[in-house]
Amino acid sequence: MRRVVVTGLGPVTSIGIGKEEYWDSLIEGRSGISHITNFDTEGYTTTIGSEVKNFDPEKYIDKKEAKRMDRFAQFAIAGTQLALEDSGLDLDSIDKRRVGVILGSGVGGIETLEREHTKLMERGAKRVSPFFIPMMISNMGPGQITMYYGFKGPSFTITTACASGNHAIGESFRMIQRGDADIIVTGGSEAAVSPISVAGFCSMKALSKRNDEPEKASRPFDKDRDGFVIGEGAGILILEELEHALNRNAHIYGEIIGYSATSDAYHVTAPDPEAEGATMAMRLAIEDGGIHYELVDYINAHGTSTYYNDKLETMAIKKAFKDHAYKLKISSTKSMTGHLLGAAGGIEAIATILTIERGIIPPTINLETPDPECDLDYTPNEACTMDVNYALSNSLGFGGHNGTILFKKYKAE
Repeated sequence: MRRVVVTGLGPVTSIGIGKEEYWDSLIEGRSGISHITNFDTEGYTTTIGSEVKNFDPEKYIDKKEAKRMDRFAQFAIAGTQLALEDSGLDLDSIDKRRVGVILGSGVGGIETLEREHTKLMERGAKRVSPFFIPMMISNMGPGQITMYYGFKGPSFTITTACASGNHAIGESFRMIQRGDADIIVTGGSEAAVSPISVAGFCSMKALSKRNDEPEKASRPFDKDRDGFVIGEGAGILILEELEHALNRNAHIYGEIIGYSATSDAYHVTAPDPEAEGATMAMRLAIEDGGIHYELVDYINAHGTSTYYNDKLETMAIKKAFKDHAYKLKISSTKSMTGHLLGAAGGIEAIATILTIERGIIPPTINLETPDPECDLDYTPNEACTMDVNYALSNSLGFGGHNGTILFKKYKAE
């Protein structure tokens, strides 16, 4: 099997655009959560979210083209541009037939769907934009990227709710391993801080109602957590076959060596009460990587700040790692970024690979009152330094979809 490395990073998040601003915010424990500005939240039980601030699509896309893209596709293009610049790839010298684009998105262009449906109801069918369909469909993240850069390899979207980003990265890893591509642009993009999305999650009682303290609302593993905080943005990575990267003297952040996807087969929204699917996802990713579980140093947890997720992910870690669970460093960066749904795996993979490269564990902020059912080391409130050789990133989605990726510190052999 061919080896797969990470050579470019492009986060677009509420706590920073670009890897350095994003990373600095993570290790400083800076929250990006505030009151929603995208729409009027009067009448909503939750009025807070994690929006990307000061995002100007025209920095990345022609003004006319930007107007014909939903916000999630704009994020995808911006993250790709950042990741490609970071990778140092010379786009004029590579074989674009060997470059793919595989992204995750949970809901695609839902903001466009809402806007055009309102036009239909209020002004009639003839007022619906001719750009509605190509703006709304979720495959247009990868589609726009391929057209923008001329990449002609495999291109598609994976939609598995909150596991979408991890599944996209994992399937990209597999395709490069098999020889289907040499380079894949991957990760996730989402722009779901919209009226109907927030209303739907409010009706499910899934969102935090800590509206008076937005920055403290996302508090994974804390006893007083009361729901997740919805976020938006993109996390784009450049995956590359090792020899291809070495031949161009690329900077290598780290290596992907394992991946797994499992299903709970239990409930549309609730996780399996025995945490079997999440446990199996971690075990299989470690097995795929060919290492012993006691070699894993760090887990970037799914850690949504909901009662059941945090309790059951903790249970899964204990089942997968046995006594070693208490020696692991764990953190949930959602405490700062909120939950980006289909893009969560993308930004969290970036956090994980930087953790390995830089030897700093980002904290789980707002962990003030430990939950007795969540009794592992979640790196509370302050970052810490540690040599990390192997790390997992977990994503667990509605519908019982689980995805785990195993990263390794890169060492030339």
